Amino acid sequence: MSRKSDLLKYGVSALLAVLLLYLSFRGVSWRDFLNALRGCRWEWIGVAIAAGIAAFWVRALRWRQLMMPIEGPVSRKAVFNAVNIGYLVNLALPRVGELVRCGFLAKHCRRVGYDKVLGTVVLERVWDVLMMLMLVFLLAATMWGRFGRFFIDKILKPFSGRFNLSVGAVLLGMAVVCVLSVYIVYAFRYRRKLCSGIWRFITGLWDGAVSCLKMEKWWLFLTYSIAVWALYWLMSASVLWSLQGIDTSIMGDGISRAVESLESLGPMDALFLMLAGSLSSLVPVPGGFGAFHYIVALALSSVYGIPFEIGIVFAALSHESQTLTMILCGSASYVSESMSIVSGNNPD
Repeated sequence: MSRKSDLLKYGVSALLAVLLLYLSFRGVSWRDFLNALRGCRWEWIGVAIAAGIAAFWVRALRWRQLMMPIEGPVSRKAVFNAVNIGYLVNLALPRVGELVRCGFLAKHCRRVGYDKVLGTVVLERVWDVLMMLMLVFLLAATMWGRFGRFFIDKILKPFSGRFNLSVGAVLLGMAVVCVLSVYIVYAFRYRRKLCSGIWRFITGLWDGAVSCLKMEKWWLFLTYSIAVWALYWLMSASVLWSLQGIDTSIMGDGISRAVESLESLGPMDALFLMLAGSLSSLVPVPGGFGAFHYIVALALSSVYGIPFEIGIVFAALSHESQTLTMILCGSASYVSESMSIVSGNNPD
């Protein structure tokens, strides 16, 4: 039953990705699209890929800071490989990569259980959400006139339209069920073997989640967090710069004028597009395919009036350069770990 439900869930996810890709590329002139790709400055795409690899490495170092209070010294290579393999799995199976990287690292850190490792990942994700919200507030405070309407019309209104009393009641009911379940598990933790196992998992998850309170170098964790998002911004800005230097002589007049409209976009616009692309992670599709393309192209069209067919070029370059980075890093880490196993070396 579980296997059938998983197949159904991932099948629906894949179909949703196909639908969003269709909506994104519907009406796009493939001739203009390919000409735009040929005319862009590919050296900046190389910078975007390099920034992506650096972001994975810094993210691994940040995760290592959370692991050290509960595990002690952790191999940088093991954490980096875990991050890369997790991203690779996410390309095919949304959200599963987070569980895979926890299991992978738990095997390397024999003194720490899977639950504690998962707790550190939960904390890491919560921190990323907080960082993203701070950047959204930064944009709202400095450039609300340009970006505010997009967030209100395209994000807040659709969300508020779906959130009504019935949805609120369901969420409240789920919260009550969760609290009661935890209480029952706690009350019977010494009487029932199942409750005892669940309680150990919950406490382990909590220990991992509060590991930040035990960090000796909290400032290093904060520095890594800033560096990760700075590199994400560089990835977005590099793709924008690649299109700003595009050779319009190989294109028609209409699309040439549309490309020229990108010239006025600057660093804050690259930050906005990065945040708009981050919203695609809320859509449960493999690797963000379709969702990323549609949201980013819509953002360029709604905020800047840039034709959708040019927005989709930016979205495709951004997403596919990220995807290539994940494939390269994930494959290299998988090969590295496989060779370690074959040679019998200690993974750490």
